Amino acid sequence: MKRLASAAAAALALTLSLAACTAGPAAPAPAPTTAPGATTAAPPKAAEVTWVAPSAVFLPKEEVAAYAVAVEMGYYKEENLTVKAINADGSVAAVQAVGAGSGSVTPSDLGAGLSGVAKGAPVKVIGGLVTTWPWSIAVPEGSPITDAKGLAGKKIGVISLASGSAPFARAFLQAGGVDPNQVQLLPVGLGSQAATALTSGAVDALALFNQAYSTLESSGIELSYLKNPADFDGIRSLSFTANAGQLDADPSVFERFLRATYKGMTFSAKHPDKALEMGYKVFPQILGGKDKASRFDADLASLKAWLADATPPESELLTYQWGDIPSGDWDVTQQYAIDAGQIPGKVDLAKIWYPSLLKGANDFDRKAVLAQADAYKP
Repeated sequence: MKRLASAAAAALALTLSLAACTAGPAAPAPAPTTAPGATTAAPPKAAEVTWVAPSAVFLPKEEVAAYAVAVEMGYYKEENLTVKAINADGSVAAVQAVGAGSGSVTPSDLGAGLSGVAKGAPVKVIGGLVTTWPWSIAVPEGSPITDAKGLAGKKIGVISLASGSAPFARAFLQAGGVDPNQVQLLPVGLGSQAATALTSGAVDALALFNQAYSTLESSGIELSYLKNPADFDGIRSLSFTANAGQLDADPSVFERFLRATYKGMTFSAKHPDKALEMGYKVFPQILGGKDKASRFDADLASLKAWLADATPPESELLTYQWGDIPSGDWDVTQQYAIDAGQIPGKVDLAKIWYPSLLKGANDFDRKAVLAQADAYKP
């Protein structure tokens, strides 16, 4: 079956590296994208925001669709924000960095946010991003492994032990009646590293997200996917988790951040090809030293695979409300986090969920953003 598819900063021992710090619109003098009828007021107070990416940027995903577009189209500049991006080794590390104040906000797995709050990290979730559960287990085409029970005694490749793929693999095994301690999880990264680990037999299966599999399949690797249990439906993945102290000090900064970021997502949903062009400019490391022409088609397919889990159909872009996480999705995600060993019991939503910014974050002119997407020329 094919698919393109806590505040102890000194003790975190994270390795954070600067990934990008650029500003300024690529498109000439874009039209304002405030909501129709909004009053013109003095510019908001200037602020700096540090975006912590849960991994190095070498696949075109949220750092392209949300961050790079918001930078290049001037959406952060419109909000008088300077936003820089740094890296962490996985969602757990990203949440730790935000809790410690090394970063302001991260688009990390919601389970990592729940785990952080359960351990006392001063973080809060301010809005959703990926709405469809993107994780699955894959094996080489023709493998005798067809379900969780077939993984007993085997090795599963995960991105890293601090990424969302490790708790996913444990929860998948648990749901399938397999003791996770019977299976070895090995960090294999993404892309060619993961491909080599699987094709060489170093691991028997991979636990990755849809976009990562799309990239492997585009390189000619044939995969079969193990079916996720039905109770995984509704689990949330990437969501924006913010430093609680910074949030309490000035909530408007994070509202403005979300608004600009969701503008970027709206643009990307309409024209992923143009978003990818901006991604190459802000994150040239995506190209891996190769020329754009040799990578563009595969990278565009990869970005579209990521967007499929994070954006609505084009017909809904004018009305879609970005960032909401319904109570039912919270319930399912909390149970998943318990099963995955991320949290010992359910977390009080009042301690983690801060949805009051979403009304303002969605207060922008979608028609103007879509028109900019149509008019933009790389």
